[in-house]
Amino acid sequence: MSIIFRYLFSKTDQDKNMNQVKILYENDFNLWLEYTIKQLEKQQFQALDIEHLVEELKDLGKSEKRLLESNLMILIAHLLKLKVQFDAPETMKNSWYNSIDEHRKRVKKQIKQIPSLKSYLETAIFECYNDSRDLAIKEGKRAKFGVIIPDEIVYPEVCPFTIEEILDDNFYC
Repeated sequence: MSIIFRYLFSKTDQDKNMNQVKILYENDFNLWLEYTIKQLEKQQFQALDIEHLVEELKDLGKSEKRLLESNLMILIAHLLKLKVQFDAPETMKNSWYNSIDEHRKRVKKQIKQIPSLKSYLETAIFECYNDSRDLAIKEGKRAKFGVIIPDEIVYPEVCPFTIEEILDDNFYC
């Protein structure tokens, strides 16, 4: 442990220590984290910076949801491109297939590791669909080699895929 860490927390004055813990959170997050883990392991709950600990735990849950939405966004965007740009060359489609496979695997792995996210799937799809649609439209406008660039109106306003289709390893539109 660092010298600073030992110095800051060698005092016995609980109020002074708590102020130092809060200052540590602002100035050196990793050291604060190390300290917090140590206090949890020793079950010294009175020495915890509860306010920041709760904040970090909430952020952890939010980051898992953001990661799920991010993977779904790319997965759905490429499913949309397959649906709308069905006449694209196979080389383009193969890239989309590979991306779909990769992001589908990421979504399934995340749900397996954090089963409670399954109940968030419908909301996550709703939350990310507009971004998926925008991404598919932008990427579609960059099409080359004589590929027809579809009008934005042909991209559905509402997600045309069910949760089951999105997660189905054999579904590609």
